Amino acid sequence: MWRDVKQLYADSAAFALALPVLFSIPVLLEFAQHVVEIDLGLYRHGLAAAAAFDQRRLILGFAKVLSLLLPGYWFTRYMAWNRDANRAKRIERPAATLFGIQFAFKAGWQWFALFGPPLGVMLGLAPRASSYAGLVAMIAASVVSIYLTAWFVAWPLGNARIGPFRSVAIMAGSFARAFFYVAAGTLPLMIVHYALGYGAIGRPEWLVWIMMAVDALVVGFLALTGAGALFLGARYAAGRKNIAMDGAALNAG
Repeated sequence: MWRDVKQLYADSAAFALALPVLFSIPVLLEFAQHVVEIDLGLYRHGLAAAAAFDQRRLILGFAKVLSLLLPGYWFTRYMAWNRDANRAKRIERPAATLFGIQFAFKAGWQWFALFGPPLGVMLGLAPRASSYAGLVAMIAASVVSIYLTAWFVAWPLGNARIGPFRSVAIMAGSFARAFFYVAAGTLPLMIVHYALGYGAIGRPEWLVWIMMAVDALVVGFLALTGAGALFLGARYAAGRKNIAMDGAALNAG
C-alpha cells in the first residue's frame, strides 16, 4: 500500500513538471480567491460575515471547486498509462464525453452544497437536529463516493461499461483499501492547506502573500493526489475481481 502512495505523490510531481499549464489551473484559481480574501482583510481580522458571503469570494470558490474536478480526467489517464503526458491531455471520445457527464453531475452537486439550502432547513428541523442531519448526510455521501470510485475512474479512461451500479459491485470488499488511499492522498495536504490558512491570520501582509502562494501550490497538488487516490482504489478493487478498468489500466498492478 505504501508503495502505491509513494507512486501517487511521485506521479503528482511528475505531472506538474510534464504538464504545467494543466497543473496551474486550480493553482491560479486558488490564488485568485486568496487575492480577494486579502483585499477583504480576512487575514487581518479572520473570517467575518462580510468576507464569508462576499460574492467575489463565493464565485471564485465555486470556480476553484470545479477546477479541482479536472484532474479526474487528466491525472487519472496520466497514472493509468504510465505517465504518458500526450495521452493524458488528449481530448478523445468516448472518454471526454463520459467525463463531461460526470463533471456536470459533480458540478451540480457542488453547486447545491455551496449555494443550496442546508438539509436541515429543507426538512424543517430545529438548529441542533439540522446540524446532525448535515453531518449524517456528509458521512453518507463520503461512503457512497467510495463505492462509486470505479465509475469515476473508468469513464475518463473511455470505459462506458462500468457505470454507478457496477461500480458498487466492483468496490464491494475493497472499501477499507480505497478509504486508505483517499486518506493518504488528501489528509497530509489538507493539514498543510488549513495550517497555512489559519496560520496566516494576523501575520504581516508580505508574509501572507508568500503563505498564500505556497497554499495555492498545495491545492494544485491536492487536486492531483485526490484524483490519483481514486485511481489507486479502483485499480486495486478491479484487480481483485479480474476486471480491467481499461485495456491498459491495470498494467501497474
